Amino acid sequence: MARLRTGILGGAFDPIHQGHMHVAVSVLDSGLVDQLLIMPTGHPAYKACMACAEDRWKMVVAAASADKRLIPSRMEIDRTGTIYSIDTLLALRDLIPDTDFFYILGEDAMMNLHKWHRLNEVVSLCSFLICRRPDHPLADQAESEKRRLISMGARISDFRIEPVSASSTGIREALSRGEAPAGLCVPVREFCRCKGLYGAAGKMDEADRWINQLFDALKPTRFAHSLSVADTSRLLALRFGENPLQAEQAGLLHDCAKCLPLSEMQKIARDHQLTQDESILSTGALLHSVAGAWLARERYGVTDPEVLEAIAWHNTGHVGMSRLAMCVCLADYIEPMRRDIPHLQEVRAMAESSLERALLLSLENTSDYVLSRGGFLHPNTTETIAWLKTQL
Repeated sequence: MARLRTGILGGAFDPIHQGHMHVAVSVLDSGLVDQLLIMPTGHPAYKACMACAEDRWKMVVAAASADKRLIPSRMEIDRTGTIYSIDTLLALRDLIPDTDFFYILGEDAMMNLHKWHRLNEVVSLCSFLICRRPDHPLADQAESEKRRLISMGARISDFRIEPVSASSTGIREALSRGEAPAGLCVPVREFCRCKGLYGAAGKMDEADRWINQLFDALKPTRFAHSLSVADTSRLLALRFGENPLQAEQAGLLHDCAKCLPLSEMQKIARDHQLTQDESILSTGALLHSVAGAWLARERYGVTDPEVLEAIAWHNTGHVGMSRLAMCVCLADYIEPMRRDIPHLQEVRAMAESSLERALLLSLENTSDYVLSRGGFLHPNTTETIAWLKTQL
């Protein structure tokens, strides 16, 4: 049986950016490894991190959720004291036996490999994949260092990728200036914004508590989706003259009940007389919005009725729904992390100019999809479609 090949991409990830993701996905797509651990360090010896370890961990989890081959690892966050790669490798050897390990490094990191603690033992436990850039200014020195390390017993292979213009320092500086750096995926960018990391403007008063609760309550993909919907809701609200903070809050919490067991959602709904509609009570796909509005009020402390309404109707729509609720409902459909579906790009294009028309098209597409598969379409959606047509 072939041995499992596991890549290790470590670093501060302060924050994790598209350059990191490009390297990780490129290594996986090349077939050089079967799986890849993204391993943020807890207490790097070589520099101080600006974001705490738990925030960096949450950002890594959100970013990695886009590809199931990426496996976030807390191993170096949970370990106390100075973090050394030799200790990581020894722990991984026991945790994942019959595995070949590959540390993934850039050329700059390779030039400092000679400083690694107990390097002779490290090279006996793993190989190195060096991401080489065609434009690296120190390519000759890197090649010389590579030959020297190989002579010491290191197993080193080159992996060439096209560079991605992203650096943690540049991103932190852009955030501190109130900019939205392109080098961050949307969930990570929204995470930084909500929490005011790196001096980012727009910190939400309850962001620390809400995000911690959501992170514990949701699956990683749902957590990332919630952050992305929050960002998209805010941008739609700005575009169409609604309150961006209300939209962002509703977008962030719209799926807060999504990962509860259906039985727990039903208990909440029945205990608090949230709905008598058996078609809603019978499926979490519909019930999570109603239960979510209750959770947002009772467990997250939301008192704004417009925010609660937007959460309650984000999946089916509702006749007479506010334009704020429209922003959240539409954002749930078009947020940039959502996988491509028929007519999605058409809806996104329509959302540049008309909130009502874009929402109408999204609900019509949902209706067509559900009915084509023989599913149940709640009357709220049909009635909302008819009502939206009267608003155009």
